Parts: sequence; C-alpha cells; structure tokens
Amino acid sequence: MWPIPSSPLLTTLPGLSNQALTLLFLVLSVVTALWGFERYRTTFSRVEFGLAVGVALGLLTIAFAPGLYSMIAGLLNLESRFLLIQIFANVSFLTLIFYLVSQLNSTRRVVRDLTRNLTVEQASTDINQDKSTLYVVIPAYNEAETIGNVLAELPERIQGYHVRPVVVSDGSDDVTRRTADEYDAIVVEHPINQGQGGALRTGFDISRQHAADIVVTMDADGQHPVDQLGELIRPIVGGEADYVLGSRYRGEDNSGNSITRRGGIRTFTWLINRLAKTDITDCTNGFRAIRGSRLDELTLTEERFSAPELIIESRKNGLRIVEVPVTIHEREAGETKKPKLGYAVGLARTILITWIR
Repeated sequence: MWPIPSSPLLTTLPGLSNQALTLLFLVLSVVTALWGFERYRTTFSRVEFGLAVGVALGLLTIAFAPGLYSMIAGLLNLESRFLLIQIFANVSFLTLIFYLVSQLNSTRRVVRDLTRNLTVEQASTDINQDKSTLYVVIPAYNEAETIGNVLAELPERIQGYHVRPVVVSDGSDDVTRRTADEYDAIVVEHPINQGQGGALRTGFDISRQHAADIVVTMDADGQHPVDQLGELIRPIVGGEADYVLGSRYRGEDNSGNSITRRGGIRTFTWLINRLAKTDITDCTNGFRAIRGSRLDELTLTEERFSAPELIIESRKNGLRIVEVPVTIHEREAGETKKPKLGYAVGLARTILITWIR
C-alpha cells in the first residue's frame, strides 16, 4: 500500500495508522461530496448540499486528522474520540431522518392540495347563486348504503334558504358517488382518501366558491337528524351566532357509544374548554353550522381529526359560538370509519397544535 503524504496538520494531529482505512474514508468523502454536488445541480437544494459537504468534511477529518476528535473529546470530558464520533454520526443521522420526514410531509401536502383543487373543479355551477343558500357538506367514505336516505330527507328550502347538498366521496371504493348522483346534489370524488377533515375542506371550498350564506356539515351515515336542521341554523339566521355546534349531551345521545368513548369525548371537551375558554359539551359532534362569510378566516390543516380544530379556530378568530341540543342516532348501516387505535392521541395532538399555532 502506498504511503499517505505528510503535512503540518498530520504532524500535529496524526492520521490513522491503518492506511487502507484512511483510503476508505477518503473515497467515501469524495463520493459523498460528488453526490451532494449532483443533487444540488438537480434540485438546487442547499440543505442536501450542506449535509453532503458536512458529512464529507467529517469523513476527511476522521481519515487525516482523527486527533482533532481526541482534542474535542478531551474538552468535553469524554472517554475517547470514538465516542465523540459516534455522537456526531448519530446527530447527523437524526438530522437526515428529520429532513426526510419533513420532505415527505411536504410532498404529501402538495399531493393532497392538488387532489382537492382538482376535485373542487368537478363541482357543477350552482344556478341558485342569486338566492340565499344553505350548503350541506357531507363527507362520505364507502357510505353507499346510507347516503341516499340522507339526501332524500333533506328539504329543498328551510327558513328562506335554498338547501344545496355537497357530497364529497372521499376515495370510496363502493358506489357512494353513483348513489349520490341520483339525487339533486353537487357530488365530487377524491381520487385518493383524504380523511374526513380533507373532505370537509373540499366541501368548504365549493361552498365558498358558490358564496354560501350558511354551511352545515353532517355525516353520511344517518346519525344526524335532518328534522333538527332548522334548530341548528336558527342562531345564525337570528344573528346570534357564527358557529353553531350540535350537542348530544344537551339533547339526546342514542349513538350507542361505549363508556370509554363517552368518557374520552367529555375529557377532550373539558380540555378544549380550559385551553380556549369555551363553554361546550360535545367537541366531536360533526353536526354543525357555520356562517359562510366567516369560513375564510379559519386556518384548517387537519386531515382526520377536524372537529377540535374547527372549534378552536372559530374561538381564536372571534366567531360567536353557540351550542344547541340535538339527537344523535346509531348508524343506519355499515361500520364506523373512526380509527380504533390512536384516536385519543390524534385528538390530543390536534387540540394542542391548533391551540399553539
């Protein structure tokens, strides 16, 4: 094996005694630097280029000046330079993981926004834009058995408002969209599942484009009673509220929820009341009404656990919140789409993130 040329640096901080290992680190550093250069030429990502240069320099110092790590280890009271190198390597590895996760989340957001934008373009033009309108946004995921009954029960007009259903089939793999198309409703389809929050945002975008005066959200499974729609929107019609939330605990709960789920709802409701200074009793109820002109003020990003986000965002933006009693029935058919694992964690995360941002 040929000798490694000497230099003043090597005299002060001698290199590795194993020349094969030195050559290996040298090759790795060159390959890493070239990869970073190529990535920068391709994507012009300064983060990727900076990471590559940092790793390459670290490999070079290990190869030609490992004594530098011994000096730093001594200053930090570490037992050996090997331990210091391990720390540096782990930190670099974690930084790379966080960067990749960030890039992945960013890409997912772009795909989801593109999906929603394309879906909104599917919506037909409303011929009643010159009238007072109430848009009923119904997110539906594999609800072919129940969506027809829900749409059939909706009235054409209520309290002077023309009722316009908006069904967002959220990547359903059954005939949900085909069933909804049989009724007088705006029906759109997400090509991939976005979650209930994503489907609601699509429905809100369509409602805003059509200048809806009031926007109501309700489930596609028949749990929300259409005959109580008038009472739900009454505080908005009367100028008393901007956001009306239906409460099964002020009304009647026939949902058949387990004791654990009922306890969880009350716990998270208590948490929202403490953090946002609200006075509600049912934080997860999807039967709600919002003044259409206030929708633009809400920053909505949650894809799945949207109920707490809507409440806290409404409170932060000064919407007048009123809760009215409603009756919640059991599902007419099918199974709940709420995740059994991680539901409590998802709600807690949404509450805290929405409150902090």
